[in-house]
Amino acid sequence: MPFLEYISDTANYPPAPEGITIYAIGDIHGRLDLLKNLHQQIDRDKSLCKLKRSVEVYLGDYIDRGPNSAGVVSHLIARGHDTQTIFLRGNHEQFLLDFLAGAECWEHWKDVGAIPSLLSYGMTPALLSRDTPREAIRRALAQSLPEAHARFYGNTEPYLEAGPYLLVHAGLRPGVKLQHQAIGDLLGIRGEFLDYEGDFGRIVVHGHTPVPKADFRPNRINIDTGAFATNLLTCIKIDEQGPHILTSSAVSARL
Repeated sequence: MPFLEYISDTANYPPAPEGITIYAIGDIHGRLDLLKNLHQQIDRDKSLCKLKRSVEVYLGDYIDRGPNSAGVVSHLIARGHDTQTIFLRGNHEQFLLDFLAGAECWEHWKDVGAIPSLLSYGMTPALLSRDTPREAIRRALAQSLPEAHARFYGNTEPYLEAGPYLLVHAGLRPGVKLQHQAIGDLLGIRGEFLDYEGDFGRIVVHGHTPVPKADFRPNRINIDTGAFATNLLTCIKIDEQGPHILTSSAVSARL
């Protein structure tokens, strides 16, 4: 069942830019059931608060591992028609784009959960067998991928600057100016970013590294709660009072 949890220890965090409320959503990984449930909670909150302006920011990793990546992307595209949304790119979307572009990344992508995504696009298990040539898989994916989905993946952004907050999939490399950050770090960094206790210039809101619950640090907030495995998809709301967990959505597994 869904639940609402307000965090009381976020007084030291700055407010959102004046006049806007941000809903930041962590890594979805093919869990359409959790995403739909979360959207119900967000819509209820918007209605109760009578918000004049809000934006939903999705931190990437919409696909892989969970059972319905194609459904997640279709749902997000539809959501974007009715709601102000910004879709950031995760390392899993980058794998898909790189593979389609001809990169030799199939084995790595497969190891981190590509096959459930390809099955969700209607590709057959036989085609995804170990003996199938990579080019055959690449051609089948290109043919199976709806044009709207290809545009969605291609249009995802590397990060979002929002006043005192920076929203990004994985994090930043300490000591490197934002404009000089490598895309590989923005989408995939862990240790050097997670271990850094200094000032990034903004509060970094990120996902990519699963944690049991949203992790509030002085310089960053991690909202990847491992939805594909834990049945827990987390959103934080950032408004004039700063950030707090609005909704974590937990339902029975449907993997």
